[in-house]
Amino acid sequence: MLDLERHSAERGWDSAPSLYALVRSAELRRAEPGLADQLPADADALVPIEQEALPEGSSVEEALAGIVWPDTVDGCALVIERVVLPSDIEDEIPDDAAEAAEFVGNHPAREEVRMVIGVLRDGARHAAVRMRSHDSEDAVLRGPDLVPGLPDVLAATFDPDDPGAAGRE
Repeated sequence: MLDLERHSAERGWDSAPSLYALVRSAELRRAEPGLADQLPADADALVPIEQEALPEGSSVEEALAGIVWPDTVDGCALVIERVVLPSDIEDEIPDDAAEAAEFVGNHPAREEVRMVIGVLRDGARHAAVRMRSHDSEDAVLRGPDLVPGLPDVLAATFDPDDPGAAGRE
């Protein structure tokens, strides 16, 4: 996730969400022998493959609900920017979506963040979060439980029986 976070930082802020398939380098060597010299030597290394842009006009959660990965994909990662508030302010956020967006966007304690969330087919999860106000590599937060909700939506893309189930909970 840190490599993807660094790559995203090079692109700069105010970028559209991006989705990546995570594929083992051994699988990529088998499927695309011409890429072998560009892949990590470690057969188990996960290689991020950027996917087409998510459809506009729907939420990221709705777009992810329609995705099911083939068996050759071992994981996926989402890079997304959001505005967040401290947890002690959550109860003040209006229920109406438009009012909530205005409240969050204008709140003095708001923080713009870039989140890189990754999940593996086996259930492993990891995230990296960079705050715009502390925009340096050494200030990136890391851990499996940093971002609520989105890891479940990403994990549901590996459930062929009920894609997007986590997005409907």
